[in-house]
Amino acid sequence: MTDKMQVLRHSEHTLKTALISKNPALVSQYEKLDAGEQRLMNEAFQPRNNLFEPITVHSQSDWITSHPEAPQDFEQFFSDRYRKAPCPKKHIIYIQSIDRVSLCSPGCPGTHQSQKSACLCLPSAGIKGSLGNTRVISEEYIKWLKGYCEAFFYGLKRHILAFLKKNKPEDAFCIVGITMIDLYPRDSWNFVFGQASLSSVGIFSFARYGKDFYTSKYEGSLKTPQPTSSSDYSIFDNYYIPEFTSVLLLRSCKTLTHEIGHILGLRHCQWLACLMQGSNHLEESDRRPLNVCPICLRKLQSAIGFNIVERYKALVKWIDDESCDESGATPKSSSEHVHLPKPVEAFKDWREWIIRCIAVLEK
Repeated sequence: MTDKMQVLRHSEHTLKTALISKNPALVSQYEKLDAGEQRLMNEAFQPRNNLFEPITVHSQSDWITSHPEAPQDFEQFFSDRYRKAPCPKKHIIYIQSIDRVSLCSPGCPGTHQSQKSACLCLPSAGIKGSLGNTRVISEEYIKWLKGYCEAFFYGLKRHILAFLKKNKPEDAFCIVGITMIDLYPRDSWNFVFGQASLSSVGIFSFARYGKDFYTSKYEGSLKTPQPTSSSDYSIFDNYYIPEFTSVLLLRSCKTLTHEIGHILGLRHCQWLACLMQGSNHLEESDRRPLNVCPICLRKLQSAIGFNIVERYKALVKWIDDESCDESGATPKSSSEHVHLPKPVEAFKDWREWIIRCIAVLEK
């Protein structure tokens, strides 16, 4: 393939099979969805559909070209015996902000007794619970993310918590760490925006989402390649803190929900333009929509359980309600009080798209 853009179009039959399946039990399950939900999901394979676009590959550096993967249809997702799903005993998503993190080598068995980090886990040493020196602003930002996740993963509403703990709680379905430190899982890898593991732990970085990252103003690179000892994290001191803009919030919401989607068992989408597409670089990540395609939407609904129209209305409410409780910090003293209006300008197109989906659902 040349560097010219290529549109990946699947046939109506292929998309319909990927969404509904040929398995009679799964077909029957699909037919039990209400008429509005079926009508919206069926947009996936309608020839003149204007809600769900095909994937456009811009160059060979894009994820789908440089990382060949087998596609995952709904039947493969549903029958995956290794997939983890929320249950009454493990149904809470925890979001933890950290300023120090390391990723272990592949094959790491889990949490280390030495209190170093676990594979893609968060080190218990040095956790501060903020994204940087602006603690109150950071807390408010985390609450925006928490509110967005409550709407996006609507079936787990009221079960997504920002927290600061050393160990994984027993009721945790997953823990997602957020950091301003640039992430490199291995020396041989390019950076990653985020990464998740089958152990229900994920992490993602805001580092490359700030406008100053690629300029001389960025100070988030490490002083030395490795800490001098397992307890020395001084190389992470004074790392980069970007300005909390609408674009930063959108990018953060996008990556956070993408990674939690992986923890729920959704693989990279290769069917339609979708949040669950992989991305190799920021430009590609920005092209990826905030919404999941109908095939991934059915996977998400199956894993969590939600009414689609209620989920979309919750997302609209999150965008519209700039002063809701989710966005208000709780400072320790009045001198620390900071009120930041939630910057949602970058979400306006997303909101209009959701309204169109609600119209199809309620037709």
